[in-house]
Amino acid sequence: MSSVQDERLPVKQKNFQFSWSWFSIPSLLLFWILAVYFMDAFVFENRVIPQVWEVVAEFWEMVKTPTDAHDTYYTAGGEEPKKYWWTLGSLGAHIWQSFKEVVIGFVGAFIVALFLGFMAGFSKGFREYITPLNGVFMSIPAIAWAPLLILMFEKFTAIVLVVYIAAVSPMIIAIMEGVLTIKGQEVRAARALGAKPKQLFFYVYLPASLPFITAGLRIGFSQAWRALVAAEMVGGIGVGLGHLVAMSDELGSNAAMMLGIVFIGLLSYIFERLVFRRIEKRYEVWRLH
Repeated sequence: MSSVQDERLPVKQKNFQFSWSWFSIPSLLLFWILAVYFMDAFVFENRVIPQVWEVVAEFWEMVKTPTDAHDTYYTAGGEEPKKYWWTLGSLGAHIWQSFKEVVIGFVGAFIVALFLGFMAGFSKGFREYITPLNGVFMSIPAIAWAPLLILMFEKFTAIVLVVYIAAVSPMIIAIMEGVLTIKGQEVRAARALGAKPKQLFFYVYLPASLPFITAGLRIGFSQAWRALVAAEMVGGIGVGLGHLVAMSDELGSNAAMMLGIVFIGLLSYIFERLVFRRIEKRYEVWRLH
């Protein structure tokens, strides 16, 4: 028999790590419940803010309410329409509309910002030209463009353009700053090894700029999401989370209004936590020092 003993590779065990973040949402819900109870008992005769369970009941009611475009399918013979809960009923229509508007506007803004940001980083003259323009557009709230754009275009296009305006300038600045942080010795070293302009871009400039690009994505999306909600309140097309909040206020449905606010925050958190934060962490190690 061989004297060599079989060595077992150590099994990596995930260490349990406590995080205070586990208590953030439960503590917020508890504060909400207690604050509404206190206002109901001691402050207001007619309570304005609904309780948590009233918002949950409103959520379920909207889930059960079908809309023809999203979750109602008529069977042959004119039978009762079928309702599919996974489309979230009329609430799903609002979510889907806001999702379409923000994605189209944000993706368009990112493509333009990527091109202009790299141009500004590479060219001093273009950087001097575009910096004042960026400053002007960033100083004007994107929602201020909404009434004019609604007069010029259909409402859906106007809202997408508001999202675009809100997102593009912050991303241009972030990408430009990422290019400017690249040190000359890295470029000179790559050129000494025979790197061509195309190789310099893909193997030096782009990897070093990725942390700044991902940071710009986060900043741009946060601006785009706020502008989207405000634009839907001002000139919505009858659907969208911002329109849901505005119409609920006019109709006096505080639970529906609070439900819209909750989903505005929830969807923004999902984008931030599950998409942009992960992308940023993945490429943080690519930063050149």
